[in-house]
Amino acid sequence: MNGVLLLIGVQELGAGTMEFSKEQKQDLMHIAICSVLGPSGYYSFDGRDEDGWPHFTQLKPLPEENLFEEENFLKDHILAYFQEMGF
Repeated sequence: MNGVLLLIGVQELGAGTMEFSKEQKQDLMHIAICSVLGPSGYYSFDGRDEDGWPHFTQLKPLPEENLFEEENFLKDHILAYFQEMGF
């Protein structure tokens, strides 16, 4: 799951192939989560900073679920993201 989120984050950043620090990888996974949950109204895209990194605002709280349900919730949104992107 982390690898998929990292790839989505890199795709959303649009920076191409480059080396990322551990902190940047965490930021990329956050970008991915915001991007896949955005269409369901959980996050809105605010724009990009001067370095080109996207920023989001959380619009509503995420559902409180156990770890298994949370992972399935995220998987469903990732699949919808890929469908929307035409993959």
